[in-house]
Amino acid sequence: MKGPEGKRSKTKNLGGASAQVESSSLQRTPASEDGGEALGSYWLMKSEPESRLEKGVDVKFSIEDLQAQPRQTTCWDGVRNYQARNFLRAMRLDEEAFFYHSNCRAPGIAGLVKIVKEAYPDHTQFEKNNPHYDSSSKEDNPKWSMRSLILS
Repeated sequence: MKGPEGKRSKTKNLGGASAQVESSSLQRTPASEDGGEALGSYWLMKSEPESRLEKGVDVKFSIEDLQAQPRQTTCWDGVRNYQARNFLRAMRLDEEAFFYHSNCRAPGIAGLVKIVKEAYPDHTQFEKNNPHYDSSSKEDNPKWSMRSLILS
């Protein structure tokens, strides 16, 4: 697996996620003799499931937090790494990603999610009290994007 790390945060009132984004390119040969399916490319959405304060805000977000969201859907906001942002923008509807628990006692893939909304401006870049506020980003030309995900 390869790709950049881009930090993400939970948005209290919107149920955002705390994570990072990476590109993964797992490959399997096309359908085997036993009828197995070929495995395509998956994105890797890294999340921190244990409490960590960033500018006084707990940015913890786990697969259990996603399961507790309405319709098991969340926005993936707070990415502040340009390459990770570009990966977010490159994702397409219905593509899948591994939900990966990072920076914790038991790191690893915790579940599978699906992209359910095209990239759109990340509102947290404009919220002065948000740990991911970016004073250099302008509403008429936002720097940062986010996606919406659903548990698969």
